Amino acid sequence: MSLSIIILNWNGEEMLRRFLPSVIEHSPEAEVVVADNGSTDGSLKLLAEQFPDVRTILFDHNYGFAEGYNKAIAQVECDLCLLLNSDVRVEEGWLRPMLDYMDGHPEVACCQPKIRSEQEPDMLEYAGACGGYIGKMGFPFCRGRILGTVERDEGQYDTIASVAWATGAALLIRRKLYLEAGGLDARFFAHQEEIDLCWRLRSRGYGIVCIPESVVYHVGGGTLPKESPRKAYLNFRNNLFLLYKNMPKERFSSVMRWRRLLDAAAALHFLAGGHLAACMAVVKAHHDFRKMRKDFKEDRDKNAALAVVPYDQILSPTNLLWEYYGKRHFTFKDLEM
Repeated sequence: MSLSIIILNWNGEEMLRRFLPSVIEHSPEAEVVVADNGSTDGSLKLLAEQFPDVRTILFDHNYGFAEGYNKAIAQVECDLCLLLNSDVRVEEGWLRPMLDYMDGHPEVACCQPKIRSEQEPDMLEYAGACGGYIGKMGFPFCRGRILGTVERDEGQYDTIASVAWATGAALLIRRKLYLEAGGLDARFFAHQEEIDLCWRLRSRGYGIVCIPESVVYHVGGGTLPKESPRKAYLNFRNNLFLLYKNMPKERFSSVMRWRRLLDAAAALHFLAGGHLAACMAVVKAHHDFRKMRKDFKEDRDKNAALAVVPYDQILSPTNLLWEYYGKRHFTFKDLEM
């Protein structure tokens, strides 16, 4: 199967300088493509001078993570696409376990490797760890990362696992299914758009797995810092989009009664901690969701019509906040799954 590794770049000159060489060196099975989202730093000069053999796709402005990848994938010809963050380091042999698994399991739409932290290589990394799940209230979590708690990698999640979503930091996906499912939702711009895509694929009967024999090292937070109000806004707003698009109407209404209370509590927590901008980001997220939800109704109806797997077989029964704050369960193995 042919493979294109697509790295979406926006003003990431230093990340490209640091990590692109490892991708080129250790990915002989793939075409390496850098899609540039209208960078204004020295990224293009660096690519032209130091990586002249790497194919580049140039966009006129920053389309965001979702639409940037949609546009890039439309311009490659391959069986498999690997969406790879620009701040990911890879090592020899990282691709082969994933490629072999996809070759032998045509029912699987996409997969991810184990994601370790570049800064602390013995730790799993926040944005994906060993595969993602979604709790009953709609909050994402991972094998190896529950809310803000990330586990040390001691081989505890080294089995191949079926998951609800695979991280967009290193997502290997069948191009045909990506296009058939509509790709990433550009209205998300960034954050949780890969979870939305994976939910669509899972509901339509395709598998999603984590292949921990493949390992990559991710810096994380390369575009927006962890404490960014913009990141808080996108995460809260997009999570509501995610649930509205993919949950049945009755279940969504029930969950939203709780989410209004829980997200209000999160906003007050930000405020009490002196983070007024983050507090207002949560308020704005709910305001904009109410204003924009009508734009998602057609997609919601389509998703419901095409679903062959019910939502309760995709979501975990876990009440994540109660497990974490009430029962003090901070690791994946402690959760009641």
